[in-house]
Amino acid sequence: MAQQRDVTVFYDERVLAHYPDSNMEFLPGRLDKRVRAILSGLNVQWKYPEHPGRMTAIMDLLAREPIPGVRIEPGKVATLDQLSRVHTRSFLDDIFSLRNKSAWLDVDTTAVSPGSVEAAEVAAGTAIAAVEAVIEGHTGAAFAVVRPPGHHAEPVRARGFCLFNNIAVAAAHARDVLGCARVLIVDWDAHHGNGTQDIFWADPDTVFFDIHRASPFYPGSGSLTDIGAGRGEGTTINVPMPGGSGDEAYLKAMREILVPAADYFKPDLVLVSAGFDAHWFDLALNVTYEGFAAMTGIVQQIADKHCNGRLVMVLEGGYNTESLSRGVHTVLQVLAGSVPPEPKVYGIEAVAAAVEFHKGAFDPDNTG
Repeated sequence: MAQQRDVTVFYDERVLAHYPDSNMEFLPGRLDKRVRAILSGLNVQWKYPEHPGRMTAIMDLLAREPIPGVRIEPGKVATLDQLSRVHTRSFLDDIFSLRNKSAWLDVDTTAVSPGSVEAAEVAAGTAIAAVEAVIEGHTGAAFAVVRPPGHHAEPVRARGFCLFNNIAVAAAHARDVLGCARVLIVDWDAHHGNGTQDIFWADPDTVFFDIHRASPFYPGSGSLTDIGAGRGEGTTINVPMPGGSGDEAYLKAMREILVPAADYFKPDLVLVSAGFDAHWFDLALNVTYEGFAAMTGIVQQIADKHCNGRLVMVLEGGYNTESLSRGVHTVLQVLAGSVPPEPKVYGIEAVAAAVEFHKGAFDPDNTG
């Protein structure tokens, strides 16, 4: 262990109330018919992948294997004004009108259940609570364990299981209320954070760095040439990766693109859209637990160098509950002071052991 650090996990059980079920009765309409047609064409029964068990798996593992220096605090509800910094009032009015109802929101099968709107308000508010705690010096680093996720939510559209853009809401709050002039957002979810990119597309004071599986993988955005526009040109940085990319590729991108960008930008706060669907259990990419640990070490070094360690992670994707919970646990260990191991090329150690075992077996002079 290196020097122990103080870390707070922000978690609020109200996020469990978001629980869309395709077998429930939804608001009737053309969208419902289209989604039902899509689901009926599947060969297996479809269940909403973004479910409350994701949260309970994370918190249960943390209870079974507590990490020294990590404490848990509750979240809070985001206000209308806080949400309005990144979403239009008309969009928010539409979402609020679905409170206590079930409805499909798009053909990406984004949906709400009776408890979803409050859960989404709590998710965004809990991201804000995490940022406030770090900026005000109540904790060294923070991790907001929230759902529904947020990085696909656009200013006027819910998408990709996301209702409100949690990390964008937190970044805007840090800028407008907490005195942060420059914010760096790192998104390492397997899917491109199209909503976060849209929100900060022309913003010169928010750098958005996104490493993700390349199009046509969902949502199909985030090309290499997407770099922002106007005064924000250059503050959007995309690193699209081929399927199966793993630790080496991720770490090369972060060390050779993200670190120099952070040195140039000198952020006052580092935020991470921490998705864990890049783990190979989710079948999109090939990042290991050691890879997530090493990536955490890099963003921690950036925060230490530029903004007195101000680092907040906000949960995004990750749908295999084993790799999700273990991935979050691994990241928290590094945030709390564990030295991240350097990832090895997967399988090389096993091959090296086999080479040693069989050495000399096929030597012509071997009489054994």
